[in-house]
Amino acid sequence: MMLQSSPADPLLKVENLVVEYNVGGKTVHAVSSVSLDIARGETLGLVGESGCGKSTLGRAVLQLRHAQSGKVLFDGNDLTAMRGDALRKMRQRVQLIFQDPIASLNPRRRIGDIVAEPLVISGVKDPEKRKQMVSDVLSAVGLDPGLVMGRLPHEFSGGQCQRICIARALVLNPDFIICDEPVSALDVSIRAQILNLLEEMKARYGLTLLFIAHDLAVVKAVSDRVAVMYLGRLCEVGPSEQLFARPAHPYTALLIEAIPVPDPDMRPAEAVAVGEPPSPIAPPSGCRFRTRCPRADAKCSTEVPELRAVAPGQYAACHHPLI
Repeated sequence: MMLQSSPADPLLKVENLVVEYNVGGKTVHAVSSVSLDIARGETLGLVGESGCGKSTLGRAVLQLRHAQSGKVLFDGNDLTAMRGDALRKMRQRVQLIFQDPIASLNPRRRIGDIVAEPLVISGVKDPEKRKQMVSDVLSAVGLDPGLVMGRLPHEFSGGQCQRICIARALVLNPDFIICDEPVSALDVSIRAQILNLLEEMKARYGLTLLFIAHDLAVVKAVSDRVAVMYLGRLCEVGPSEQLFARPAHPYTALLIEAIPVPDPDMRPAEAVAVGEPPSPIAPPSGCRFRTRCPRADAKCSTEVPELRAVAPGQYAACHHPLI
């Protein structure tokens, strides 16, 4: 079941995806029956607390972690059914920017070789052609190829390393990039530069983005639509400005109220939830947010809420939405 109105020709469509894995003999319910779609040229922001399953969902899209059930349709092709050369070829069109830019670069390889590696794997055999493609993409992300290609990762700052990671993701000219918290490990002064670079690269290369983050202020700045995730399930999906102006799910309201306001005279809003999130090993029955929600009642403990329309283009999985 699709949980929102689908674009006429979505580039990515996730259908009822379930990802679970065993830890110490117990099952972790990381992603539970998640469905979403992303239109061509769109940026979808995916937000939620740490441990809610955001990164697992992104990796499952790339098939870096295999799902127990569900489908991932990329440009009409089911990635979950692909193996071997077919999946490797399709991955050239879907790339990933990792959360930690320094840890995701091989410390013993030079930058030119790191950025060229996807070209080698994809079968670009001409070394001069690879060198030119690497030079072009490094220039596109604001780095001087002549000064960068022969150096090692430890010689660069975190922001420069993230530019290198973006160049590596772009070198194959992909259609879709998953940005897994690409600015969370960077200084505040560098974050705006990287966000502006991603917007520039999106326009230049015609990209579609899945932007994963827990910082709602960042997501609001870059996303066309936002999907809110809690304990493995989607809570709310809607246009960015609309969702921030009138959140429908109590959890979305909680996240928005938690955004710091740079005004010492403004008192913080009262929290709408208490306590810590339950364990994904033993999630609550019914609505998974009910143990922290002040609006919860008996229905919330017995029935799993489905995403339904609460406003034009806005959907919430709540028995008692705020709007």
